[in-house]
Amino acid sequence: MAEQKQCKLFDLPEWWESDWQDMPEFVQNDQTSFKSIIVHFKSREEMLAFSELVKQRITTETQSIWYPEAEIRRYADKRYIDES
Repeated sequence: MAEQKQCKLFDLPEWWESDWQDMPEFVQNDQTSFKSIIVHFKSREEMLAFSELVKQRITTETQSIWYPEAEIRRYADKRYIDES
């Protein structure tokens, strides 16, 4: 019985090398936060006062904010077209 080579996790088959030739380099900069904190409010009024202080809309549904306010971009619906 011939022994078959077992693929390991993240082993890439040889076919990918030709497909990835001449592809542009991609560098992903670290976009994680420097520091995260949890802020507790005793009342809605205190939450709204904090909202005014940081000049951001905060509601009872708000889970997180960036300070200063960050522009959240969406890329899932974008396409890149080679115009050459």
